[in-house]
Amino acid sequence: MRLGVLDIGSNTVHLLLVDAYPGARPVPFASHKRPLSLVAYLDEHGAITQAGQDELLDFVHEAAQFAINHHAEDLLAFCTSAIRESANGEAVLARVVAETGVKLTELTGEQEAGMTYYAVRRWFGWSSDSLLNLDMGGGSFELALGQDEFPTVAHSVPLGAGRLTRDWLEADPPSIKDVKALRHHVREVLAEPVAELRQFGKPTMVTGTSKTFRSLARITGAAPSAEGPYVKRVLRAESLKLWTNRLTAMNWEERSELPGVSAIRAPQLLAGAIVALEAMNAMKVKSLRICPWALREGLMLRRFDHVLFDSTAPLSSSVGVGEVALGQSSVLSMSQGSNVL
Repeated sequence: MRLGVLDIGSNTVHLLLVDAYPGARPVPFASHKRPLSLVAYLDEHGAITQAGQDELLDFVHEAAQFAINHHAEDLLAFCTSAIRESANGEAVLARVVAETGVKLTELTGEQEAGMTYYAVRRWFGWSSDSLLNLDMGGGSFELALGQDEFPTVAHSVPLGAGRLTRDWLEADPPSIKDVKALRHHVREVLAEPVAELRQFGKPTMVTGTSKTFRSLARITGAAPSAEGPYVKRVLRAESLKLWTNRLTAMNWEERSELPGVSAIRAPQLLAGAIVALEAMNAMKVKSLRICPWALREGLMLRRFDHVLFDSTAPLSSSVGVGEVALGQSSVLSMSQGSNVL
């Protein structure tokens, strides 16, 4: 079957179409995305402005038509912290449904962490044993640890690279004072979740997911994306510490010239490096593996699991009994006659 996953993130909006069947590896078929930083469209009350909503609706219209044109049979559409934490998130979601026919499922931070961990577990398999995954978004930072398909414990904290850049590092380049203040803030926010995670002992494998972690690994010497997803990529705390200091002295334009760093993500790379380094230090992690699969792949794999077992239950997604009921877009239901989750 051809499955589409529409991901409304904090930095980009992305539709990925894959071909797969239950039990098989999903193979990417086509992709449609654009840079869209919804946090840049927040007003003084934390609400997404009319201009931001119009940009979002325009893309969702495009994505729905793209999915139909390429004969997608099923569509999962979800959003994360950018809409979840906006003051008018519910109204925005209602407008998207009314004007596009696409229902965006709002994932909680814990559900994000759980489904990302699930994808990482599937990628590395049971040989990874006890697994700790760190995931960096634009609005939030997730930590999840466990030994099974879903984590034993998961946390989502407001330490996304885009959010911290906007709130703490507006100057280009930032002042040393602002960088120190951000480091202190990150340590304070991480203290409680890290204390709980450390109670479970040292994990067998530590992994990192997201574009920010991939970019940090790339600038510290990891293989470029052109070499494919199966190349082993490692991010070492020692190298990250060195590059965090270098990034502090760079302006946004200089960062955008680094390998693997796009212009839209260059401003927030320093904030991402600070969070990654502080988290690794707090968890006493010397190095982590970069995983090419993350939230989108976790949702895809879970969808195929439910096709395999012909389940009508909602998706068990995270810690404990948390559920995500990811409904299929009505635009495909009307046009393709597809099954609804």
